[in-house]
Amino acid sequence: MHEFVYYNEKELDFPLSESIYVTKDLVEASSGDFIVSNSKSVNAELIADEIDYYITHSQDTLAQKITTIEKLYEMNAIRFDMAQDITYSQEVNNAVLLVGTNDEKKEFLRATIPNEFDLFHVEPSIVKSISGHIGNLDVMVADGEDEVKLSVSQIVWFNKEEIADKQSGAFDPLETSLDEVLAQLRLNITNYEYKKFTTYDKTICQYHERREEICSKCEEVCPTVAIVKDDENKHLGFSQIDCHGCGGCISVCPSGAIDYAPSNRGTIFEMARLTKGHIPLVIPQKMEVKNLNVSIKENVLPFAIEGEKFLHEGTLLTLLQESGSQVIFYSDFLSKGTKDAISILNQIYQAKYGVDAILIAMDETELHLALKEVNFVENSQFSFNESESKKREIFAIRLSHIVGNEDLGVVRTGEHVHYGHVKVNESNCTLCLSCVGACNVGALIADTSDNTLRLNASICTACGYCEVSCPEVNCLTIERDVIKLAPSWFSEEVLAQDELFACVECGKEFATTKAIEKIANIMAPLFKADPIKERTLYCCEDCKGKVMMQSYLADKSNYNNPTVGA
Repeated sequence: MHEFVYYNEKELDFPLSESIYVTKDLVEASSGDFIVSNSKSVNAELIADEIDYYITHSQDTLAQKITTIEKLYEMNAIRFDMAQDITYSQEVNNAVLLVGTNDEKKEFLRATIPNEFDLFHVEPSIVKSISGHIGNLDVMVADGEDEVKLSVSQIVWFNKEEIADKQSGAFDPLETSLDEVLAQLRLNITNYEYKKFTTYDKTICQYHERREEICSKCEEVCPTVAIVKDDENKHLGFSQIDCHGCGGCISVCPSGAIDYAPSNRGTIFEMARLTKGHIPLVIPQKMEVKNLNVSIKENVLPFAIEGEKFLHEGTLLTLLQESGSQVIFYSDFLSKGTKDAISILNQIYQAKYGVDAILIAMDETELHLALKEVNFVENSQFSFNESESKKREIFAIRLSHIVGNEDLGVVRTGEHVHYGHVKVNESNCTLCLSCVGACNVGALIADTSDNTLRLNASICTACGYCEVSCPEVNCLTIERDVIKLAPSWFSEEVLAQDELFACVECGKEFATTKAIEKIANIMAPLFKADPIKERTLYCCEDCKGKVMMQSYLADKSNYNNPTVGA
């Protein structure tokens, strides 16, 4: 059985790998069950338009083309095998709300057959709110002094206002055409499917169940209601049916708590491993590579991705180092996170290699220029097994390879991607370790072997939760939006250290000396009239009760035997 098929009415003038079934007979091709095809004419799980683009426009030799085409099929097979984008379906009935003027209603009715839709019509001015999603939309409209709820499956709104922008199921004929909107309405009623675009790990989320809000970047950049915050409980809610799949939330997530289901970090790594010896040209699906008419020079490999906004500094550095080359990113839009990530990487590569890491091309003219400039970067190729590693760990390991033993200066991060350096005033630190408990990415560490508080700055997200959790005054601060390109950035730095205090009764070490001294300084004045209570300040938990009980029994014995000690 073949997993790969190449279909074209015209025969190729060179052979392909035996793993690829080549045919010019559409009937023959349609009888198979394939994972990857170059053509939508053949039934397959994935259609790889970049294959024909590469064949037509690449200046590679025939020998290079044979091996590279096989890689393009293999990369798509990896994407299919590792994808977590489960498909769901939603029932959509024919209840439609039309928001517009009477003339627009007449225009709508003229374009439909009688009773095709269960139609409600309202003027734009009376729409107060919209909630829910396609197939289950609730629209509140004004009815005099009251409000009435209309339950519909879809909305057609001429000159759609912002109130209808975020929910799925609202369409504006003025953005496309009435015919296109009607075709979409009918298609949705027949079969509406949507995919899971995001995965979520709440254990490393910088918003989940924090006492204070220190991060909600994903919700801020989401263009729909696919991500919403529950501020009372500090929980994130995800509505996959409302998600466009752009991936903007992934590129701004500091810890990697959100990942892209169609192509997660592991998928990008496995695909990137096949780019060694090639120059990756990253092309999001929306850029329609099949319509691209730009020749690509030798060794350039089209790297097709689904979303345009999910790539971050970790995935981009993986692609850079696995290929050993600069990377071209061809997109007419840069997300906030990806833009910051590219800035970070370009600063790093300029400091180390004297070239930009990522060349941005936003149209065919810019792509043509970028293809002339792009090249391999000497001594930049590096690979390691990323399996099971988290986002910041991957970036730290790869960046440390670049830095080596050099001091390359400082990189400034942007508004949406944050790194930072925790600083501690050791004289005020009691090693209570509240900061360690607050850090859910493992950047702050308590080392019991030498009673130290340590920092691994390379994986710090600069979220600031350690800062708000520290109970001491003028103790912990964060230098934000900085990456230091020096070896010390990747090793554990001692922030504070103290000796353990031994219980004055049993000798067991039970707390740091500074912590005991702090409590004693506060409580000793209150206990100065009672030497026993004052002594308990220097006792472990087991001995506190014992000392108090011994004192109580001694006092009771003296009370019952007044001659004792006379």
